[in-house]
Amino acid sequence: MFSAVLGEAVEWLNYHHLLYFYLVAREGGLLPASEKLRLAQSTVSGQIRALEEALGEKLFVRSGRRLVMTEIGRHVFRYAEEIFSLGQELQDSLKGRPGGRPIALNVGVADAVPKLVAQRILEPALRLPEAVRLVCREGKPERLLAELAVYGLDVILSDAPIPPSVRIRAFSHVLGECGIVFFGVAALAEAHRRQFPRSLDGAPMLLPTENTALRRSLDQWFAKEGVRPRVVGEFDDSALLKVFGQSGAGIFPAHSVIAEEVRRQHQVQPIGRTDEVRERFYAISVERRLKHPAVVALTAEARAKLFG
Repeated sequence: MFSAVLGEAVEWLNYHHLLYFYLVAREGGLLPASEKLRLAQSTVSGQIRALEEALGEKLFVRSGRRLVMTEIGRHVFRYAEEIFSLGQELQDSLKGRPGGRPIALNVGVADAVPKLVAQRILEPALRLPEAVRLVCREGKPERLLAELAVYGLDVILSDAPIPPSVRIRAFSHVLGECGIVFFGVAALAEAHRRQFPRSLDGAPMLLPTENTALRRSLDQWFAKEGVRPRVVGEFDDSALLKVFGQSGAGIFPAHSVIAEEVRRQHQVQPIGRTDEVRERFYAISVERRLKHPAVVALTAEARAKLFG
């Protein structure tokens, strides 16, 4: 009778169906999941269809011979991962094994944010007394905002606030801003360090692509200073830009908060610095007041130390 009353009051999720879906997604297909479960592929496929019918959503679509998770499928997978991780923790605790489930921190990093800057911002989250499991996803801001809207991400790191055209309820929290340092290999640094920034006129230059906020700011600054560098390369990926700079292909800009890391990692020398070109960085969340302990920690340290 008790189960009958609960059945009327609660809409139950079939966890066997969820497990089959989780294993197919984790193992990368029906065949490896079926082998792990020791079941026929048709049986596993039928269980997933039953789960899709119960949820009223498609979890996989076929791409050639592969099954690919839909956006809803990825959302369900993250919950399934948490559910079965918690179940394993329960078993471990009953067997006397050490527990301590880590705090999940799912971060979206806009592709325009340099990887060194992202690493410096996120580093404090891994120094918390509690264990943190960090999951980073890089992509276009529009895709990351869509994932944030369905709670697939805890926070997004971006070089721009939420555009007014985006119709989701989210908030842009300023982390701080910094200037720009120009770097080059020893020969370029020696040739262009004197009379900076006029020395950049005609100098070989590696720059971000024109669709970025940093490139627009740099172009405006070059025009203001009356210099026209010779652009020899444009890059979407700031890490690749620095690798070309390390090879001696040209002078390149980097954010002042990572200047020492850039100098050391890429074996280049600073040529000059400007604080007239300023880059701001933001933590974007669905909360007006940040609550996730790791997000609170990284935000506080970015404001007080990294950009402070």
